[in-house]
Amino acid sequence: MAHVRRKFVDIFAAQGSAIAEEAIKRIAELYAVEKEARGKPPEDRMALRQADAKPIFDDLEEWLHAQLPKISGKSPLAKAIRYALGRMPKSRPYLKNGSLELDNNTAERAVKPVAIGRKNWMFAGSQGGGKAMAIAYTLIETAKLNKVDPQASLTWALAQIADHKITRLNQLMPWRYAATAA
Repeated sequence: MAHVRRKFVDIFAAQGSAIAEEAIKRIAELYAVEKEARGKPPEDRMALRQADAKPIFDDLEEWLHAQLPKISGKSPLAKAIRYALGRMPKSRPYLKNGSLELDNNTAERAVKPVAIGRKNWMFAGSQGGGKAMAIAYTLIETAKLNKVDPQASLTWALAQIADHKITRLNQLMPWRYAATAA
């Protein structure tokens, strides 16, 4: 949904379109429900979405269908509406599953350092160096996703690893560090 919203934001910024502005407002209502749902158990999130977000989502989809015939089919706004309508069926499952998110911003933020660092990997030195970098990035991002300080977690794991059995390496993961640090 973030990509859908972004297309309307770009059109509104460029053209001041009232339809784009209204789409942004309606999408903001969905995010307001998500803000309220954040941190709640999946069952509660689903119930809240069914009660509050589903009517907004359904209304947005119906409204977008109604707007499309009113504008030029080749306009950027029409393209944004068709893009949104194409994404709505793919976004709809979040309404019935409290474990899903309205957008994929969390995943995109997690892979951003990988995309930014892509050119740096040319200087990994070898295929083995590239694999080591991939492992390091994976451990760092896993720590971040688990709200663990990556440097402290890796320092702890490296201090433990010399005397640790190879069959129990999963005990050195960042969330294990978090449990020992707490």
